[in-house]
Amino acid sequence: MLLISLQNFMLNKLILGTVQLGLPYGINNVHGQITLDNSLTLLEEAFKSGITFLDTAEAYGNAHEIIGLFHRRNASTRFNILTKLPHEFTEQIDEKVERYLDQLQVDSLYGFSFHSFASYNRRIKGVSRQLRKLKEKGQINKIGVSVYTNEEAIKSIEDPLIDFIQIPYNLFDNCHLRNEVLEKASNSDKEIHTRSCFLQGLFFMSPESENPVVGVLKEELSFINDIAKRYNISIQDLALHYTFKNRMINSVLIGVDNWEQLLQNIVSLQRRVPKEALMEVERIKIKDIDLINPTLWNKLK
Repeated sequence: MLLISLQNFMLNKLILGTVQLGLPYGINNVHGQITLDNSLTLLEEAFKSGITFLDTAEAYGNAHEIIGLFHRRNASTRFNILTKLPHEFTEQIDEKVERYLDQLQVDSLYGFSFHSFASYNRRIKGVSRQLRKLKEKGQINKIGVSVYTNEEAIKSIEDPLIDFIQIPYNLFDNCHLRNEVLEKASNSDKEIHTRSCFLQGLFFMSPESENPVVGVLKEELSFINDIAKRYNISIQDLALHYTFKNRMINSVLIGVDNWEQLLQNIVSLQRRVPKEALMEVERIKIKDIDLINPTLWNKLK
């Protein structure tokens, strides 16, 4: 397998998402869930390429167990893990963490976060002391929360318990929408991790598709296709560079269906994308932001 140098600073920001290991995921996913053998190959080649961070969650099917199996089979290899609590849970936090560490076969979690700001708000008063103790014991390194709105993000940044937030950021959910949050975070000691770089694969779908989500965003999809054509770059190049080149973002989460897709992303990050092409993305202004929230797409069907 081809190994890629990580000299480029952008590659150091990459976090590999693992939802595809445990679930069939993505609006443009035609292959379903990754097989166990392909999952293990993906993890092996990703680590060889220098990727050391994984994003996962209890809600991602059996992703925890697959990562744990990989670690058991590769005793000298350990990823840094960021995992998330489900929206609802009954176990004590310390019990959760112990179980996660056993499933993942790691001694500590780099990031331990809540799957939503609403869940964080409901639970934090009852678990804040436990979380601090888990940090003191070294079982978790950073506490985070996954957010959707700027209001949630700003409240999280202002919360002294929160070390990092995960927020959508991409060609549609762009600096026009998120600049205030990014600037506030960059002026604090909080980490910003972004997700939805490809908006679950929506950017790769034809603007002429009959998919209802594509239908309501046809104009914007046509516009990014036009940018790519005029600057002789791919949609993949445009989407990746737009996110990775933002210096206010600490880490970028991307998900893939196989090792070949990940390799394509790594190669893409080493290509040159004109600054002018990235600046044109700022002309995209989504009026109804609910349209770019995948959790609400079922309402369009």
